[in-house]
Amino acid sequence: MIKKIFILSGLIGFLGLSAQKTHTVAPKETPYGISKQYGLTVDELYRLNPAVKENGLKIGDVVVVSKSENGSKTAVSAPVINAVTKTGKTGTITLQPKQTIYGITKQYQISEADLRKLNPELDSHMKIGDKIILPLDNIQKFGGSTPTNVVQTTTTRTTEKPTEPKTVNKAETVSGKGLYVVQAKDNYYKISRQFNLTQKQLFALNPGLETTGLKPGETIRVAGAETVSTSSDAIKVEDNSNSNTTSAPVTETTRPTTASEPVKSSSNAVSAEDDYVTYIVQSGDTMFSIMNRFNVTLDQLISLNPNLADGLKAGMTLKIKKQDPMYSKKSGDVLSVVLMLPFGFDANDAKYRTMSMDFLTGAKLAIERNAGSGQKLDVKVVDAGNEATFKNSLSQINQDNTDLIVGPFFKSNVLEVLNYVNDKKIPVVAPFANSEDLFDYSNLIIIETDNSVYSDRIVKEVGQVYQDQKIYIVADNSKANANAIKSGLEKSLSKPNVVIVNSSSEIQLENNMMTGQSVPVIAILADDDESAGAAFASKVIALGKQTDGVKAFSMFYSPSFEKNVDDLSKASLVYLMDRKINYDGDFEKEILAAYKAKYCKTPSKYAVIGFDVMNDMLTRENKKGEIFKQIGKSQTQLATKFEFVKAKPNGAYINNGYRVVRLMQ
Repeated sequence: MIKKIFILSGLIGFLGLSAQKTHTVAPKETPYGISKQYGLTVDELYRLNPAVKENGLKIGDVVVVSKSENGSKTAVSAPVINAVTKTGKTGTITLQPKQTIYGITKQYQISEADLRKLNPELDSHMKIGDKIILPLDNIQKFGGSTPTNVVQTTTTRTTEKPTEPKTVNKAETVSGKGLYVVQAKDNYYKISRQFNLTQKQLFALNPGLETTGLKPGETIRVAGAETVSTSSDAIKVEDNSNSNTTSAPVTETTRPTTASEPVKSSSNAVSAEDDYVTYIVQSGDTMFSIMNRFNVTLDQLISLNPNLADGLKAGMTLKIKKQDPMYSKKSGDVLSVVLMLPFGFDANDAKYRTMSMDFLTGAKLAIERNAGSGQKLDVKVVDAGNEATFKNSLSQINQDNTDLIVGPFFKSNVLEVLNYVNDKKIPVVAPFANSEDLFDYSNLIIIETDNSVYSDRIVKEVGQVYQDQKIYIVADNSKANANAIKSGLEKSLSKPNVVIVNSSSEIQLENNMMTGQSVPVIAILADDDESAGAAFASKVIALGKQTDGVKAFSMFYSPSFEKNVDDLSKASLVYLMDRKINYDGDFEKEILAAYKAKYCKTPSKYAVIGFDVMNDMLTRENKKGEIFKQIGKSQTQLATKFEFVKAKPNGAYINNGYRVVRLMQ
């Protein structure tokens, strides 16, 4: 029986590891960081996980971090918070779209084992709107940054008597000098809203607070350091915290600043001319938490701090590379979104009108779904006209009250928008434009996967089956993709015989001089034209009838591939796709049914793209418009896989997500 097997790019499954300790890769983690966390060298990690050395780490990969149960080196587990805390109280959250078990454990700092103890039927109830039981302390402490719904609290039995915080006179809870006394029901979100701060600013004012959490009775800063009095009688309360760690000074505030703003510094601050700030490592800090807080890579940290090779230690002073200031929402929790599409009504140009209308229908469905889940949205659709009249549409963007811009379609227009909102750093999403001259913009999100990603994957796929066959590459008019594949094969294979041809008809089998039999070849399609795909499919089928062992690969999808699955599977055809709907998936069935009910038809290609782009962006947003905090999370929508990486340091985010489709007997 012929089967189509769909494999997500970079997905590695490890089975039978019950006798070994494993680790699930989180965003921004590196082999070095994981090795240090579990007391391994990088070489030992690679020996335990050969695929990591070859393919690198992907978010969600499961890697082995101990040699065996009785290995000579015992892996050190990261500390987790117990499910039932000292208060013994639990509450519930409402499961949001795209939330996973892994995501819940990370956000609410609870082990998966403890989460399952509180929710025995968790796997069978992972549906949007389900109620998930969590320790109430964890909900109050970590629930502010994402939409959660605490329905009720219940008291569970505990063997330890709850510790009651010292009572604080409410008249003393807010200081006129920038200090605040934490109350029993406070959380990060509530305090940030009360004092008109972002959580990033709150953590910058109180280094270490993100790790240690809020403690009733504790005094924290809620205004700039320059306004905080050092007088001992500013607020007189008894500290109920068990922590003896002191605040870690950061010598420059981490809130977004412009070049014209003065640099606020402490007595040991670096000069304004330097391109870094300093940070003192606190007890409980990890490489991951520091990288996440300052939005830097491991390489950037180590290049400025070579002593990190000996491990991270409390008290170390680190140099942190400055990053471009990121967009932060001005006020309120309503997200203001601008959708720019080239309808061309004002320009009297209908060239892209159908494409725009289809894109809009998909985007509207995504908007309605997210609004129905509780997200507060204010969406404005702007007619981007055409490239000649585009500048007229820029005036419709309110730079002081726009949180996200989706569109426009064309590169020249995207550049104009980026320059227009450059000072505000408003996130801009380019659904189709992808060019190197866009890579310098740190607030740009590029949806289209670059062809170089596809060509590199084809080279890797061919290398896995290559046995001295002759290799034919069918090129398009530019031959750029074909040349990239040819160059990659010549570097990775031993003396390959590679020929670039203009059409599939030029692919020929050769005869073995000894046996007179036809010798199989490898055929590669590097042209995304639909007619070229049909011709390639016909040629591969014909070659497969002449001899066994023909192997076929394509950088792009062609409808002809699905029409000839049985015949093409004989050549083990492998092709890459940036978009593919899994018609058997529950989520996909739900979206397709909703679209058909709304528009009385199945979604077109551009309607699918409109839904995928808008739904992916809105599910990464939080109430503060901080879309880049979740940009590293890999997500698959109706048909598109989104896996964003930095195109360059301090540059744009570009989607590297795609699927590998294999036809096998």
